[in-house]
Amino acid sequence: MSRSHAHTDDLDPRARHLLRTLIGRYIRDGEPVGSQTLARHSGLAVSPATIRNILSDLEEAGLLSAPHTSAGRIPTAQGYRLFVDSLLQLRPLPEGELARLRGELPAGSGTQALLGNASELLSAMTHFVGVVSLPRREQFAFRRIDFVPLDAQRVLAILVFADNEVQNRIIQTRRPFDAGELEQVANYLNSQFAGRAMSDIRRTLLRELKTARSEMESLLASSMELAEQVLVPGQDDMVLAGQTRLMGVQDLADLDRLRELFEAFARKREILQLLERTIQAPGVRIFIGEETGLAPLEGMSLVTAPYGAAGQVLGVLGVIGPSRMAYERVIPVVQAAADVLGDALKAES
Repeated sequence: MSRSHAHTDDLDPRARHLLRTLIGRYIRDGEPVGSQTLARHSGLAVSPATIRNILSDLEEAGLLSAPHTSAGRIPTAQGYRLFVDSLLQLRPLPEGELARLRGELPAGSGTQALLGNASELLSAMTHFVGVVSLPRREQFAFRRIDFVPLDAQRVLAILVFADNEVQNRIIQTRRPFDAGELEQVANYLNSQFAGRAMSDIRRTLLRELKTARSEMESLLASSMELAEQVLVPGQDDMVLAGQTRLMGVQDLADLDRLRELFEAFARKREILQLLERTIQAPGVRIFIGEETGLAPLEGMSLVTAPYGAAGQVLGVLGVIGPSRMAYERVIPVVQAAADVLGDALKAES
């Protein structure tokens, strides 16, 4: 798990212990925690007065805040950050839950189904929003391609990938192609490039076109024109599941907040960009509140992990929920889901 700039070095062991106890109780109950409660549950042999002094110091350090209506305190985003980085004790996901992930993300069910199931599972297992960014298709090897003429200058390209996903793309050509030409181009691409990634095919075609002999040139030029359009990176997207679960979260009862959140989910773009920021970082990443850089996610946290197959990162999955979430439960679920999804995708290709 990546560490942030927050440290507990400045806190003595008692203050660390009280902060961990307070945040643990607040996550569990959702109520501001007072010094009397802490005196009862911290296990420290100190008076409520001493506890009050320590809480004041923690508040001054920006780790806790006191809601006006209560004598208790609640964690700030900075408090959660310190808790997650330095005070959290993680255990591996229980074997039964790991078995559930493996059972519902089986190899052989196809990439699209696996990604949809992964977001649903993340939501079901954490009771928050599950999110999975779709792999860029140009990272996958293609198995075969067929072209079907539609009208004068429109062609349907049917792409079959190594993981058996099929994509249909309609392309606009600069000049008319007859069925014979299209078949010749498809045969050339299938014989020369099957099993290679789309980005690799584009580079090779360009290189060959530059050094082409004249009898090859027209076929290569036709292949390049069609391939340039068919083999472009597809629209990046993501699968979301469980948005309505947030309506039952007490911290998010404000309808305007929910509306903003749902609009952000509908736009997808900003959340997808946030996921993309984490794609190169191994392991679990956690964004708390304003660390996301997205106003609608204030008071929310995003827990992410990259997933991949055969040593290649394909995308990112994660959970979006309130900052008052049980991190010690959510983090192992996200990490295990990334591992299990990667294993299932490895078997697809």
